[in-house]
Amino acid sequence: MWGNDEVVRYIGGTKLGREDTWRRSLAATGQWPILGIGYWIAELKADGRLIGQLGFADFKRDMTPSIEGEPELGYVFDPSVHGRGIAFEACAAALRWADGHLGGPSIAAIISPGNDASMKLAERLGFVRQPDGLYRGEITTLWRRAAR
Repeated sequence: MWGNDEVVRYIGGTKLGREDTWRRSLAATGQWPILGIGYWIAELKADGRLIGQLGFADFKRDMTPSIEGEPELGYVFDPSVHGRGIAFEACAAALRWADGHLGGPSIAAIISPGNDASMKLAERLGFVRQPDGLYRGEITTLWRRAAR
């Protein structure tokens, strides 16, 4: 499902088929009973088509600086809905949920360098860029948004 080169180059570099998309979605949503946070599956209201997933996780990332224990916002949307405001609307709703349900001083996000569209979205959502981090031997941008 996430088969567009422009999207997958920032989330592991491998195109995902239907089966792997479903497995990743199950893993992301499966965090709810364990952590009290997780991902939602996003559907297009008009036809129920799967268009993305978004939410919060603690992936226990081995990165510097550490974000462990801090909710991490993540999102991926099908290219067919890019530029329509859907990602902003969905992520803003998720952040409103987080503000009402999660404690802690901030929410983190990491974004691959060069993913300008995702960085622009993070800024629109109120995230502020922090000094870059190191994840899996690669530089990554680190963003934080104060909890409200």
